[in-house]
Amino acid sequence: QVQLVESGGGLVQAGGSLRLSCAASGRTFSRYAMAWFRQAPGKERAIVAAISFSGRSTYYADSVKGRFTISRDNAENTLYLQMNSLKPEDTAVYYCAAAQASYSGSYFLRPLDYDYWGQGTQVTVSS
Repeated sequence: QVQLVESGGGLVQAGGSLRLSCAASGRTFSRYAMAWFRQAPGKERAIVAAISFSGRSTYYADSVKGRFTISRDNAENTLYLQMNSLKPEDTAVYYCAAAQASYSGSYFLRPLDYDYWGQGTQVTVSS
């Protein structure tokens, strides 16, 4: 079992920044590919960014490319999402997720690929 706890959400004006954190406990964090998803009201949960367990491979949705940065600290069992130049359309509940991976460069893009989820943290961007 892996327990994931997100933090760092909040209310910010358009153009501002937030840094989300996801603290992991339980099994070996460093062997899990990780990702951030978000879900806005009335919409499906969608990938924001993903990272391999080595940290060397990353993926970003087109909508956040150049504005968001995913990173991980395997020594601290923590996943991060630095969000800059926030827009009102970034408003959503943000979830971190973990998936077992056998290859250090692997990451996954679909919610069903992930085994463990956090409870979510609300990000609201005002215009």
